[in-house]
Amino acid sequence: MARIHLDYYVTLEVTPEASDEEIKRSYRKLALKYHPDRNHGNKHAEEKIREINAAYEVLGDPETRKSYERLRFGGFGAKTDHHDDVPVERVDPGIILAGMEKKLWDEGRLEIFRLLMKDIPRIKAELAKIREATVAKLGYDKFREDIVKHHAKDVVFEFVSEEMEARKERLIDVAFHMMLSQGVEGVGGSRGHDWVRKQLVEAFDRGREDGYCEACELFYVRR
Repeated sequence: MARIHLDYYVTLEVTPEASDEEIKRSYRKLALKYHPDRNHGNKHAEEKIREINAAYEVLGDPETRKSYERLRFGGFGAKTDHHDDVPVERVDPGIILAGMEKKLWDEGRLEIFRLLMKDIPRIKAELAKIREATVAKLGYDKFREDIVKHHAKDVVFEFVSEEMEARKERLIDVAFHMMLSQGVEGVGGSRGHDWVRKQLVEAFDRGREDGYCEACELFYVRR
């Protein structure tokens, strides 16, 4: 299994406070050190240059770096052993993917929850629709999470602006890149890559739906 750093700052040997110029300088130094032309047949160098390039692709761009900061996580799920006296982090891809899904879910949840908290009349209008659907189904008024979630799936897209959707795409792109660099590849190959991206998108969308439900529940008053 390839060496895997869960922290791109560690990979590029800089701190999270590093300037863009410091990141660029460190990348150039490491890329030169581990360049294939200077390390013929060195498997360790081959793995390192892949890690370095993956890290710089994210941290080298200010916008993707901001997204990375939102999604960055520590070394959970990693075990360190040694091969040829070189430390190697063994990472459970399932744990890594689950951790990223949770972060994206929370991003989507907070996005919609905060949006609705700024528009109380809209929440009350939504609650009126939910109450009508609940009474029609049950014959009485009650906050039923299953009914609210079903309603959320149908309406949450109405709250999403183009700017919000663009932000979501940036986060998904960075998260997807991070997952592939950590060795999370689903069933393998391009088909597996499609599966990984689908899991990430669905996690964010579930978060949006749950954020809607939380906002509605906060303002629900039984009649």
